[in-house]
Amino acid sequence: MKYESLIKEILSNIGGESNIESVTHCMTRLRFNLKDDKKANVDAVKRISGVVGCLNKGGQFQVVIGTHVSDVFEELIKTANIKVTANKGEEEKKSPINNFFDTIAGIFMPIVGALAGAGMVKAILALLVFFKVIDTTSQTYTILFMISDVVFYFLPFFLAYTAAKKFNCNPFLAIIFAGMLLHPTYVGFKTAGEAVTFLGLPVKLATYSSSVVPIILIVFFQSFVEKLANKISPKAIKVFFVPMLVIFITAPIGLIVLGPLGTILGGYLGQFFTFLDSKASWLVPTLVGGLSPLLVMTGMHYSLGAVQATQRAAMGYATILAPGMMSSNMSQAAATFAVSIRTKNKELKSLASSCAATALCGVTEPALYGVNMKLKRPLYATMIAGACAGLYAGVTGVKAWSAGTSNIFALPIYIGPDNSFLNICITVAIALILGFVISYIIYKEPEDFKDTGAIKDNGKTVNEKLEIKAPLQGTIVPLKDVNDDAFATGAMGKGIAIEPEKGEVVSPVNGTVSMLFETKHAIGLIAESGCEILIHIGIDTVKLNGKYFSTLVKTGDIVTVGMPLIKFDIEGIKSEGYDVITPVIVTNTAEYLGIVETTASKAKTGDIILTAVN
Repeated sequence: MKYESLIKEILSNIGGESNIESVTHCMTRLRFNLKDDKKANVDAVKRISGVVGCLNKGGQFQVVIGTHVSDVFEELIKTANIKVTANKGEEEKKSPINNFFDTIAGIFMPIVGALAGAGMVKAILALLVFFKVIDTTSQTYTILFMISDVVFYFLPFFLAYTAAKKFNCNPFLAIIFAGMLLHPTYVGFKTAGEAVTFLGLPVKLATYSSSVVPIILIVFFQSFVEKLANKISPKAIKVFFVPMLVIFITAPIGLIVLGPLGTILGGYLGQFFTFLDSKASWLVPTLVGGLSPLLVMTGMHYSLGAVQATQRAAMGYATILAPGMMSSNMSQAAATFAVSIRTKNKELKSLASSCAATALCGVTEPALYGVNMKLKRPLYATMIAGACAGLYAGVTGVKAWSAGTSNIFALPIYIGPDNSFLNICITVAIALILGFVISYIIYKEPEDFKDTGAIKDNGKTVNEKLEIKAPLQGTIVPLKDVNDDAFATGAMGKGIAIEPEKGEVVSPVNGTVSMLFETKHAIGLIAESGCEILIHIGIDTVKLNGKYFSTLVKTGDIVTVGMPLIKFDIEGIKSEGYDVITPVIVTNTAEYLGIVETTASKAKTGDIILTAVN
């Protein structure tokens, strides 16, 4: 682990885990409540590499780490058996849908490159087949297809590892659970077609190759089991007892409940779509066209594929899945291409353009997980356009007269005794046009993707002076006079402090809110040039748990100079015995040639108080 040695040294110099009553953190420091302060060595902690300061104040042993303290805190609570003290401030709340999308996108981001690269190989292979450069019966084609399909077929393995990192559990145990879903024995059970039970409980057999949600649900469940196992396991046998317990509990639950969940729901969905096909056949392609990204994500499209196979065998054509899937895939390609046109970020532009090409060839995973789900708006455009195109296909009765994939080269499978071929061409045109137009119109460039076009050296603009304005009105105080060693020594970075006369903080720069602690007493900003600024209202005011503070922005918001950020009650804070002096720090001071402080003694909001010279 990245901070393992740092954490071990801190624990050994504060009396070990047994001396810790509880721990929490603020924006810059770990805050320990110790059982016996005499067992802690302040001077020894200060000398630890990675610690920028240490003080025992207000009943808390405070270890100053810096703005990356949350990462250290996460590893600390993961590796040590310590009670966590929750802060009572209001947390930023997201909708369940946003949380779901953000989690999936976060798990997929590390493997987007592999998906995009393999997707491009698949796309090139499709082009070679279409133009008859290579034959699908050749061994060359078979080998190339195998290579390009590895990351898609064995997707649960990749997701098991990244999901374990996301949920803070053992990635190698997670890979075991991915392996059980794709093990030849399990596949053999499915091929045999016989009922399978475990301890008398039925195991519903599902197809897990290329699946997404089943392994994520299993690893999510694993994370809770693993925490419990670590808590109850004796240290002497923990090395084998914890993995054994996690496997014994997680594997059966995964096979019996969590894994087949998508298939079970898909079965009901298949029955519902079969009913709709008999009562309102035009509606089925509309729903599939709009919901395909979610169906693929949960694996429910396999169930619809089985229903469609039955339909094709009985009727000689397919309407349940193919027209809607074609609508969705083309919409996905167009929406992603619009992102590549709109974005000014070179890296995103390159990724989106390649993902759009693979989606056009029927490989939508790179576009869905690498671009559209992360940005959300292109995904909404995909679903709207897919539904509209699917509606047209449904109303005109488009039929796929033979089997094939849903890509731009599969249009000939719609050639038959009716007008399906003409109408599927119109369907594709609707999907492409609407997907592009809607995505282009509603696209919003995320702040962390913006490329200002300035000449940069290692991500920072060269030969630039950033003027940092006063975020508060009041008396300017040299940082060395602040009654807190972490600020006074400059360990957190250079800057100044302001004794506020008015309880309002405004933005000192144009940029983004990078961090807003839940107790509302401190805020981190990143200027457009990359300068990182910390505004810390008062000393030890984290203990107020948000009392006397109200926030006007949230993490990720774009801010401009003078924009109100936080309001606070000066007299209320003072009445609780806290100093309201407010340090304004450039936390990435080391990346600048110098931080020049103002010589003025008073500041009004908007006055220049610091100049960062790059």
